[in-house]
Amino acid sequence: MNRSIIRYILGSVLKVEAAFMLLPCIVALCYMEKEGFVYLGVGIVTFLLGMLMTHKKANSSVFYLKEGCVATALSWIFMSFFGCIPFILTGEIPSLIDALFETVSGFTTTGASILSDVEALSHCTLMWRSFTHWLGGMGVLVFLLAIIPLGGGSRINLMRAESPGPSVGKLVPKVKHTAQILYIIYITLTVVQIIFLCIGKMPLFDSLATAFGTAGTGGFGIKNDSAASYSTYIQWVLTIFMILFGVNFNAYYYILYKQFKKAFKMEEVRYYFLIIIAAVGIICCHIIDTTKSFFEALTQASFQVASIITTTGFSSIDFNKWSQTCKTVLVFLMFCGACAGSTGGGIKVSRFIILIKTIIKDLESYIHPKCIKKIQIDKKPVEHEVVRSVNVFFITFFILFAASVFVLSFEDKDLITNFTAVAATMNNIGPGLALVGPTCNFGHFDVLSKLVLIFDMLAGRLELFPLLILFHPAIWKEMFKIKHHAKCVRD
Repeated sequence: MNRSIIRYILGSVLKVEAAFMLLPCIVALCYMEKEGFVYLGVGIVTFLLGMLMTHKKANSSVFYLKEGCVATALSWIFMSFFGCIPFILTGEIPSLIDALFETVSGFTTTGASILSDVEALSHCTLMWRSFTHWLGGMGVLVFLLAIIPLGGGSRINLMRAESPGPSVGKLVPKVKHTAQILYIIYITLTVVQIIFLCIGKMPLFDSLATAFGTAGTGGFGIKNDSAASYSTYIQWVLTIFMILFGVNFNAYYYILYKQFKKAFKMEEVRYYFLIIIAAVGIICCHIIDTTKSFFEALTQASFQVASIITTTGFSSIDFNKWSQTCKTVLVFLMFCGACAGSTGGGIKVSRFIILIKTIIKDLESYIHPKCIKKIQIDKKPVEHEVVRSVNVFFITFFILFAASVFVLSFEDKDLITNFTAVAATMNNIGPGLALVGPTCNFGHFDVLSKLVLIFDMLAGRLELFPLLILFHPAIWKEMFKIKHHAKCVRD
C-alpha cells in the first residue's frame, strides 16, 4: 500500500477545498456579512494542514486501484468534515451531525437537507452550500488530475474510483488532458446556463447558486419552495440544463470535435432521452386535469422528470400530491438515474441496458444452448468483466439498500418515508415521498438514521466499492504491515 501517495492526495484535496472557500468569503464581502471571517479562518487552517501533508513528496507516484479507492473515499470524508466546520462555527447549523449531513449532501450532489428555513442562512453560506454541488458534481479528484501533475500512468485509477459508471476510460491518451476536457465542457455549460438565467431576470447571486446546483445535479435551493416561485421561462431553462448535465460527457466530446455520428449513435444517450419522453408523457396525461392548460402540465411533468432522473432534486410543485401512478414513475426514475459519465447519480442507464441485455442473452441460451453471443453496446462487445461488475453492483446496491431501510425502521416511521429516504440518498436525489417529500426535510430523523443516510450518500456518489473498501480488514492490515516493516528497516 502506497501510503505516501494517499497522504499527498489528501493534502492536495484539502488545499483545493481551502482555495474554493475564498468564494463564500468574496460573497460575504459583497454583502457585508461577518460569517465570511469564519470561512476565511477555516480556509486558512485547512490550507495549512494541506501544506503540511504535501510538504514531503510521495515516495512513489505509482498507485493501483486499491490506493485509488482508499484515497478517493478518504478524500470525500476529509472534504466533508472540513467543509461542515463553517456551518458549526457560524451557528447556522450548530449540530455536528446536522452540519455533516448537509455538507455530505452538498458534495455528493444529493441535495437532501435538514434545514426547514433555507432563506434564513447568510448569502455566503448559501453560496458555499450550492458550490459544494458544483465541486462534487464532476469530482474534486478529477479536478486535481486536471491541474496537478501526479506522475505515473496509474492516474486513471483515481478517475475510475471517483467517476460514475460501469466503466471509465480516457477520452484522449493522457488522463490529465481527459480531466481538462471534462472540466472545460463542465465550466462552459455552467457559464451558458448562468447567462440564460440572467436573461430571465434572475439576480446574479441566484443565477450562480442555481447554476451550481444544476450543473452538479445537486438541487440545493436558495428558496424555501425550491424552484416553485420561479417563472416558467426559468423553470424551462432549469429543465433543459438538468437534462443536459445528465448526458454522458463523452457525447459532448464527440460534438466538440465534430464527430456528430458517434455522439448521436450512443445507445445509452438514446435510451436516456426515450425514458424521459415516456415518463413525461405518462405524468402529463395524469396531471393535465389538475392544471390550467396542457402547457402547464407539460412544464410541471418535464421539470420533475428531469429533476428526478438526473438526481438534481429541484421541485416546482409538491409531487407528493400526485397520483400513485405518477409517484411510482418518479420512484422508478430515482433508481434509473442519468447516464454514466455525467454528473447525475442513480444506478445509471448503461447498467440497466447491460442488465436487460444479459437477461435476454440468458433467455436465448435456453432456446439455443450452443449459440455464443456477446453483449454489445454501441456495436462494441462488452467485456465479461464489465458485465460481472454490473451484476455485483446491483447485488451490493440492494443489500445495502435493504439494510439501510431496516435500520431506519427502528425509528418507527412509515415504510414509504424510510424507503424513499434511502432511495433519495443512495441515488443522490434529495427529496423523496411522505415525510421526506419536496415540502419536507430530513431534520426529523434521529442521529443513527442520519449517520446511515450520510453513509448512503457517500456510497451512492462513489459507486459503493471505494467506500466499502475502507471496511475491509485486509486494507488496514496491509497498511499496518507496511508501517511495521518500514519501522524495522529504520531500526
